[in-house]
Formats: sequence, structure tokens, C-alpha cells
Amino acid sequence: MRPTYLEVNLAQMQKNIEAIRAHVGGAKVMPMVKANAYGHGIEGVAPFIEPYVDMLGVALVEEGIQLRQLGIKKPILVAGGTLIEQLPLFPEHDLTLTASSLDLLLAADHLAESTRKRLTVHLKIDTGMERVGVREYEAEEFILKAFACSHLNVEGIYTHLANSELVELTGLPSRVVTAQEQLERFREVLHLYEEHSLPVPPIRHVCNSGGILNLPEGYLEMVRPGVLLYGVYPGRDIPRTIDVKPALTWKSQVAYSKVAQPGRAVSYGSLWQVEGSLRRVVTIPCGYADGYFRRMTNQGRVLINGKSYSQVGRICMDQFMVDAGNDDVKVGDEVTLLGGGIAPEELADWAGTNEYEVMTNISARVPRVYI
Repeated sequence: MRPTYLEVNLAQMQKNIEAIRAHVGGAKVMPMVKANAYGHGIEGVAPFIEPYVDMLGVALVEEGIQLRQLGIKKPILVAGGTLIEQLPLFPEHDLTLTASSLDLLLAADHLAESTRKRLTVHLKIDTGMERVGVREYEAEEFILKAFACSHLNVEGIYTHLANSELVELTGLPSRVVTAQEQLERFREVLHLYEEHSLPVPPIRHVCNSGGILNLPEGYLEMVRPGVLLYGVYPGRDIPRTIDVKPALTWKSQVAYSKVAQPGRAVSYGSLWQVEGSLRRVVTIPCGYADGYFRRMTNQGRVLINGKSYSQVGRICMDQFMVDAGNDDVKVGDEVTLLGGGIAPEELADWAGTNEYEVMTNISARVPRVYI
């Protein structure tokens, strides 16, 4: 096994699910395990958490198929955009379709009729994200046609929040749609069922991680925790009202240790050099091909044997260097890149991105070890 690996604490993930479930009361919990379970490894995460959740959510039909191949039996919602050509995969693998357009809805009904296999669908309403889904002000025909699709099981209806992590709602630009506004638009769509004396789909869902923390009136029948499942909060200012903790630690070992003389530059581009006196510079066998972003050069830090040291010199594809000062750091000493005192938010700041990209960009060539 590589000395660079991810340690995924499944027991902590279970505790996070239990904390989320207790917080949302009687609502169902459908965690999102898309993007390789947010970098944690879908093959280890999904089978472990299945007994503790009601459904699983993914973005791609291929991810749903992978879950079935892993032996997952719970319902799986494919939440991303789907092409009509992909529809036959849904009954073949017992996947739940997000019907995000009228054309897709009608094509699904036609397929179900011709194959005599009923498809389960959730209707997607766009209340302000402008990504996929039928806009709330165009939803009436969509709702009526969905009710008329006799070969489909319309199990759910949902929307996705664009700014659920916002806490302060005053002084926002007019273009910013708040979670509260989106929930109100969604309720207007639900009111169409009453106007036409139609039964509302049994599962209504709105809240992602930010919504779970910020919009309790939006819990309805189900919530969709994403990053919160993995112990990371979706915003810096959002209330820490649920006791979740990160489940991931990114570890490595010192692969090379040397003493460098003053004036010697380190790595490509010579962006950092030893100054003042002799310094110990050590090499970590991890680089931007592993997801340790090149743009963190001369900004990051790691823990070696529990002590913090600065990353120095340009981060390479497969390795980067650390200034160990005058400490006697040896080959084989344990290194922590993420976790154990280094938060995902720190890596996000060094890389100029967010915590989601930090976790989902950890390469598949980094082994996942589950505890």
C-alpha cells in the first residue's frame, strides 16, 4: 500500500447520520454519495451506511449502477441531469429517475408502457438554481402531465437550494435568491395539487446540508445531507447546531530527509530558498496528481509527528517538500495532510476554493482505508 492514503472513520460517519436524523425529527434521510462519496470512497461508505439511511442519492446514472453492483438494496435517486437515451438503464438497475423536464417525463412514461416496467420518478422543480428542473412559474402543465402518466410511480417532488448556507439575509444583491424565497416558490407549486384536487407525491424534499442547518421549516418528508454527512459544515458562518465531526484523515510518511544549505532553492521555479542557516527539508510522496493542489504552493502546512510545519517550494505532480527547520525529522515519520488538526477549510483557503472541491479532488490513486 502507498504510504499516502486516506483513513475513513465509518463509525464517525454513522454518528453523523444519527445526529442529523435526531435534528430533523421524523424526516427521512437520503445522504448524497455522489462524486465517490465526496472523495471518501463510495465502495466503502455506501455499504456501511445503508442500514442507517432511507435512500441514497447520486448525481449520475453510472454512480447508481455502481451502487447496485456493490449490493445496495435501498432506493437510489439519480439527482443529476439524465439524457433520454439513458432511460433504459433505470428499470434495468431499479433506479429512481429525476424527471427534470416534460420531455424526459413523457419519454419515461412511454418507456415504462412499452417495457411494462413501472418507473419511479421524483419531479424536479427549479425555484432559483437555474440548473435543471421545470421552473416554478411553468410547473402547472408539468404537474398535470405527471399525474396523467399512468405508467410511472411519481413518488417525490423536490427542489434544490442555491444559497442555503446564507445566514445574514439583509443587504443582499437583488439577484441573490434566498432559501426562504425558494421554499415559498416550492410551496406555490405544491398548492397546484390542491387547486386541481390531485394527491401530492408522498415524498417532498428541499433541504441540502445548508437547509438542514438553516431552514427547519423545509424539512418536509425528507432531507438530503451532503457534505454534512462527512462531518464538514457547508459554510463558515452557518450555525454549528448539529454535532458532526470529519470522518476523513489524509496521511502520509516522510519519504526523504536532507539538510539544505542557505541559498539553495527548492523545487520547480525556485519559488522558495533556504535562508539564514542550515534547514532540514523533507519530501512527502504526495502531489497535485493526488489532489494536493499545486496552487497551495508555499501556503500549506502539514503535521509531522503531531507538529506543524510549512510546505515550501512548488508542489510537484507526485511529491512536495516541507521545511522541518532544525528538527530531526526522519524518513518514515508520520505526516498528516488533512484532519487531526488541519481542517478542510484550511486547504480550501490555501487553494482558493471550497471544502467540497478539496475532498472530491483527492485522486482515486490514493488508497482508502476504512476503520
